[in-house]
Amino acid sequence: MKHRIVILGAGYAGAHVAGNLARRLSPADTEITVVNAEPDFVERLRLHQLAAGRRIEARKLTDVFAGTGIRLRLARVTAVDPERQVVAVADAAGGGELGYDTLVHALGSHVADRGVPGVSRHAFDVTGRPSALRLRERLDALGRRPAGGNVLVVGDGLTGIETATEIAELRPGLSVTLVAQGELGDRLSAGARRHLRRACDRLGITVVEHTSVEAVEATRVLCADGTALASDATVWTAGFEGGPLAAAGGLEVTENGRIVVDRTMRSVSHPNVYAAGDSAYAIGDNGRPLPMSCASAGSTGMQAVSAIAGRLTGRTVPNTKLEYLGNHISLGRRDGILQMVDDEGQPKPTYVGGRKAARVKAGILTMSLWATSHPTFGLPKRKRRLTTVPGASAESAQRAMA
Repeated sequence: MKHRIVILGAGYAGAHVAGNLARRLSPADTEITVVNAEPDFVERLRLHQLAAGRRIEARKLTDVFAGTGIRLRLARVTAVDPERQVVAVADAAGGGELGYDTLVHALGSHVADRGVPGVSRHAFDVTGRPSALRLRERLDALGRRPAGGNVLVVGDGLTGIETATEIAELRPGLSVTLVAQGELGDRLSAGARRHLRRACDRLGITVVEHTSVEAVEATRVLCADGTALASDATVWTAGFEGGPLAAAGGLEVTENGRIVVDRTMRSVSHPNVYAAGDSAYAIGDNGRPLPMSCASAGSTGMQAVSAIAGRLTGRTVPNTKLEYLGNHISLGRRDGILQMVDDEGQPKPTYVGGRKAARVKAGILTMSLWATSHPTFGLPKRKRRLTTVPGASAESAQRAMA
């Protein structure tokens, strides 16, 4: 009987883990299945561009995993039962259950409403392809109106900044406002903050600082100081959280739904469950939690692969690097900010801005897509036999690993 590895999610983390395990482990001993709700790989780093109106080509997951031996199950995960070691899924055929021996939870994150009334009903977001396309349709409708419309972006984190600047650049007929809870770009260095403010001025973005939103309505948002800001399309980027499935299944999670893992990305409550990407609450080498990001997806995914492959083949599990080096922020198509951070997660005094930063960010996007589309490239072709396969002798397993 083969060891069943089921990977939930085919985003940056899930696709990386699946491809790397397929290249390292012998198909004679393992069966790898990826469960994903959509047939295409979603470039989450570019969803704000898709929402603003840019054309983003979607790569089919069947092409991504072609020739790898990975099984693709197009279905929505509805439940995780780590006690029975099954995952419940729903698809056009009605769904069912998938059993597993090792589970990798890489379902990512979604927008967190933070308990603010009206967010789920009235606000838009860019955390998934369907929601980004829904925002795009709304922006198209506003663009057809003679008077245009007001677009209000709540949250000045990386997603909020990139969304506001992309919409403002691509749709100059719309009025864009960016609402910041504190000072605009307060996680950037002083020079980068000045660069960001100049970019907002250039693009005609109105910046509202030191403002908390207490409610979202159909045509406005209500602020804590009693003011109301008119909005024809409110885009909520004020935080993200993991989905409810892990907690519902009994896994130990944080308050925002991320799975608590050890240094090897293994669930601290269920040892045959791993997490990677935004789903994992992982402590970096600097002693601080890794932020939700594409970079964290790569490092946590790499560590999960090393741990799973090492344990199944009887090898030492290495510690891969878990570090977060900085932020790469797009400010439209021809401007950007590269802000490195120190070991404490604080911005370094210097930054790179302008076209050079934009080119670097474009290169990162291209590299990330290529690496995901070729999940087994550059890995050793030699596949390892498992030491935990029922019926396999220790002698034959040792010969295979030698």
